[in-house]
Amino acid sequence: MIAVLKKGVSDQQIENLSNWFKDKGLNVHISKGEYCTIIGLIGDTSKIDVDLLAGLEIIESVKRISEPFKSASRQFHPDDTVINIGKIKLGGGNFQIIAGPCSVESSAQITDIAEKVKAAGAGLLRGGAFKPRTSPYDFQGLGAQGIEFLLEAKKRTGLPIVTEIMNANHLDLFEEIDVIQVGARNMQNFDLLKELGKTNKPILLKRGMANTIKELLMSAEYIMAGGNENIILCERGIRTFETYTRNTLDLSAIPLLRELTHLPIVIDPSHATGISRMVKPMAMAAAAAGADGLMIEVHNDPIHALCDGAQSLTPEQFADLAAKVNKILEVVKS
Repeated sequence: MIAVLKKGVSDQQIENLSNWFKDKGLNVHISKGEYCTIIGLIGDTSKIDVDLLAGLEIIESVKRISEPFKSASRQFHPDDTVINIGKIKLGGGNFQIIAGPCSVESSAQITDIAEKVKAAGAGLLRGGAFKPRTSPYDFQGLGAQGIEFLLEAKKRTGLPIVTEIMNANHLDLFEEIDVIQVGARNMQNFDLLKELGKTNKPILLKRGMANTIKELLMSAEYIMAGGNENIILCERGIRTFETYTRNTLDLSAIPLLRELTHLPIVIDPSHATGISRMVKPMAMAAAAAGADGLMIEVHNDPIHALCDGAQSLTPEQFADLAAKVNKILEVVKS
């Protein structure tokens, strides 16, 4: 349930109404927009007399929300959420490109890539320290040492770091990481999501390869229910019967999510296609469709990459992609 307040309501009136709701055992979410303030109620609202509530002097309207994802719903929060990551912003018209290798292989490798993607326009650096792989015999990442190398690259370039967590027991290692990524395989690892809800770090939540948009939003809700509302949604392709590409990039998720939620939307065309030559056109299409950002795999020597070299761009190819995407964004904004 949401209560839309009339314009000009004082902070004290809002606090008094919020306390009344809390006394009834409800969790309260307050969203102050440019034109109105909305109070969202989470919990058993069956005891609330809608007519009584609507009759209050400060209430403009009262609505019940049918979607199970309350905090993530745009009805709860009409304005786009803007995620603050260090000195940069993502969402609400702030477009960012996250770029870097699938896996951190060495200090020299990640620093070299970081310097080149920053020069080409990337706002954040990605790199896997812990890698979930389909085969137990594939490279699993450098773990804690990989995080050390990422932080070294951050000191050299100033780029905020995005890297994936696989186990809540590793949270201590992520204290200096700017954005914690939840990979597709962990999208419904609810124990992990609950722990991330207790942090205040931005979380980049990837859609599972066989999950619906509703399930993605419910996973975001798990994190938000714990108190962490800094969620970035990521579409990275879903599994279909198509075999020519690694996955199928669901670009229709962008306008649909835009209607359903206030959370920022990032597209990962690298994992979606699995083919480097297809990354640029899909990145351009995502920008045209209204995405808030891109996640692009970049490697300085893709042929010899320890992980996902086939879908990785060279720094030169990434620079070309970034330039093309910027042109698309200019057209979209106009």
